Amino acid sequence: ANRDRIVFVDATAMERSIAATGRVALYGIRFDTDRAEPRPDSRPTLEEIAKYLRANPSVAVVVTGHTDSQGSFEHNVDLSRRRAAAVVAALSQDFGIAAARLTPFGAGMAAPVAANDSDQGRGQNRRVEIVRR
Repeated sequence: ANRDRIVFVDATAMERSIAATGRVALYGIRFDTDRAEPRPDSRPTLEEIAKYLRANPSVAVVVTGHTDSQGSFEHNVDLSRRRAAAVVAALSQDFGIAAARLTPFGAGMAAPVAANDSDQGRGQNRRVEIVRR
């Protein structure tokens, strides 16, 4: 339930975070367990990423998928890579962002932002980050 309280990140907030830290963590891109296709409720966040990229035409980004630690390391790396690739595909096919500006990458469980020993921590670790190249 914690992820319902996570704030929606719009293009302006993305721009601010990327300018300050080179990256922004997004929790609005959701996937069903073990699936790589973004759920339909991910569309508003995908739209904001596209808006950010259209406003910053010289920016290229790495779309990084992150998982929690449930399951094997290899499985999570592969799942996060496929999720990142699906986000890249959506941005280029549905929102017209040039694919050359988007690099998919799967970090799996290797870069947690919280401990994986609670639902809340795992929820924080399941995310997509946009990293400026």
